[in-house]
Amino acid sequence: MRTIKESRAGWNTIMSLCLIPLSGFAMDIFIPSLPDMAVQLHASPASIQFTLSIFIISYGISQLIVGGLIDAYGRYLPNMISILAFSAASFIIAYSTSLQMIYAMRILQGFTVAVIAISKRAFFIDLYKGEALKKYTSMFSVIWAIAPIVAPFLGGFFQTTWGWSSNFMFLGYFGLAFFVIELIIGGESMKAAQPFSLRSMTQAYGTMVKTPDFTSGMIILGLAYDMILLYGMCSPFLIEQQLHFSAAVTGYCSLFSGVSVMIGGTISRILVNKPMGKKLMVASVAQLLVVAMMVPLTRNYHNLYTLLTYVFLLHSTSGFIFNNLMSYCLIRFPQYAGKASGLTGGGFAVVTSILSSLMVNTISITNQATLGMAYGMVAVITFLFLVRTKWREKEERNDTVEAQPLPVLAEA
Repeated sequence: MRTIKESRAGWNTIMSLCLIPLSGFAMDIFIPSLPDMAVQLHASPASIQFTLSIFIISYGISQLIVGGLIDAYGRYLPNMISILAFSAASFIIAYSTSLQMIYAMRILQGFTVAVIAISKRAFFIDLYKGEALKKYTSMFSVIWAIAPIVAPFLGGFFQTTWGWSSNFMFLGYFGLAFFVIELIIGGESMKAAQPFSLRSMTQAYGTMVKTPDFTSGMIILGLAYDMILLYGMCSPFLIEQQLHFSAAVTGYCSLFSGVSVMIGGTISRILVNKPMGKKLMVASVAQLLVVAMMVPLTRNYHNLYTLLTYVFLLHSTSGFIFNNLMSYCLIRFPQYAGKASGLTGGGFAVVTSILSSLMVNTISITNQATLGMAYGMVAVITFLFLVRTKWREKEERNDTVEAQPLPVLAEA
């Protein structure tokens, strides 16, 4: 296996940073196309929305095992195979008329994206140390946030111009381009293989899951991201079918959602030294107040501006909660750094996918008032978990919280 040449380390670093947002692109780019997919595939909205949930389930569960596998078998070969498989799955979806085949390919995409994401994060740990490593990891969150901002905007353009399948064609060519570039300049970054031990991994996961604040943090992460995903599942139908706007407008609104999440994450960095419990509780109470105000309002008065009010106020507070708790969970067990990363990312993704699927299948979200009620359920559950959890403050856990606040959204 060839190793990365020192002269090409810079180019490989750029390539790795470019692949970090891939999970977001695979999630968000076809959101504006959900109504058209339902029509073209003769499927219900819930069936099409499940393509989002099933991807997150696969992506989340895969992270629980991928870390140990790439430590044993290297970064380069699993990454190359996964990029090629992701590209092939994207093309198959683009040409498929079978919903079952699309589901199967979305599962494959979730697994391959998990391999790509974790292998690229491991690349930085392999090649960089000290301040250089901190510099790059501090970029992960900002780069990942590009996906929910840019992807729906591109998806709206593709949908309006060429239809829903063009989104997956783009993902397929995107994967092929990176496969060719990696083939030319890439290589193995791992210095020495580590034996894969299912027993030690299971023991570490057991220790973390039995720790109340870690488990609560992981669940609340899933709840916070569920608010954002719930909007992504429902907004195309609300905007295009209820308010009669085009798919391009759905893309613009999703871009606004991404900016709102980024604002919340930015505020969380500014307030990194404030007491964890207090700032999370303030954000949670703010969500409850927003829901209490907006649900009665939108029963009789709803338009694009009221929908975007929901988005800004609730998604920014969700981004705030998410960033704080992701950082908290990642450093809660420094002795299990890699496994904590996999369990946190995988665990919250599974919580999000299960909860979002239950909601869209049990609650008929046909207007902004019912969307607000679904938001309210998530906000109440979040509040209850926050009330019952005792959070350990910075000095009790680890003095590197401030130095490493931003591998946070790289897991999403």
